[in-house]
Amino acid sequence: MKLKSIMGILIISCLPAMVPGQEEQSGEARTFARHVPERKGDFAWENDLIAFRAYGPPLRKGKENSGIDCWLKRVDYPIIDKWYKEATEGKTYHKDHGEGYDPYHVGSSAGCGGTGLWINGKREPLETYTQYKVIKCTPERTVFKLTYEREIDGTVYGEEKTITIELGNRLFSVDSVFTKDGKIAAGLPVCIGITTHDGKADTFHSKGKGWIACWETIDGSDLGTATRMDPSRIDEIKEVKSKKSDECHIFIITETDDHGRLRYQAGYGWEKAGAIKSQSQWKRYLNDQ
Repeated sequence: MKLKSIMGILIISCLPAMVPGQEEQSGEARTFARHVPERKGDFAWENDLIAFRAYGPPLRKGKENSGIDCWLKRVDYPIIDKWYKEATEGKTYHKDHGEGYDPYHVGSSAGCGGTGLWINGKREPLETYTQYKVIKCTPERTVFKLTYEREIDGTVYGEEKTITIELGNRLFSVDSVFTKDGKIAAGLPVCIGITTHDGKADTFHSKGKGWIACWETIDGSDLGTATRMDPSRIDEIKEVKSKKSDECHIFIITETDDHGRLRYQAGYGWEKAGAIKSQSQWKRYLNDQ
């Protein structure tokens, strides 16, 4: 285990030493995740179909919070190390060079599947993550934890988010435990959101099947995003519209169980990747899960 301090915040890692880019050079499909200290503490994860990142402690004073960013990929081999390495050499991952890119704006929004407390009809995110721990990283399955924390009106709320990503699945899985002043927070109102990018995305949902989704066009190509959970755990599905940037979402409103737990999935399908080319195909995928 490695212990590292960033801006006075303890970062915990069980990630074995590896050479950046080593795994992507094999050209083999696999799952992967790592802390990215060279890019303001990002934590990124991927499989053969999808890739994401969460924002780290160095961005804690900025507008970023617990929102989750989509990296749109259209190759089955890992791209995380390659894109970050190329970025240090001046080649931006915000432009598609043939493998995909990052055009997905998150800002202060929930992004794709970011959580938040639901207080007075409003999302209250728990800022960027404060700690990480890689539990397992194999070609078939990667598991890691991100810990979030924020003080709101004198109360310290926390979330320990265990994320699992498996080969061949367009949705990663989340098992979260929420706390309030260090104690398990049962019955805590929580929202799981998908940004509508200031209302530009079409929203649709199925409470019976337990999912919410968006379909939008970014740079001339269509993208479907979604989050889903056990339908019996959904209290409400709510679309929030606002004139303020990054505050438009579709939400699943739920609450933690008696043990402070919450389970859900989130992910995307990108037209340029080939498999999900229409809104109807995205609906079908979500209904079949």
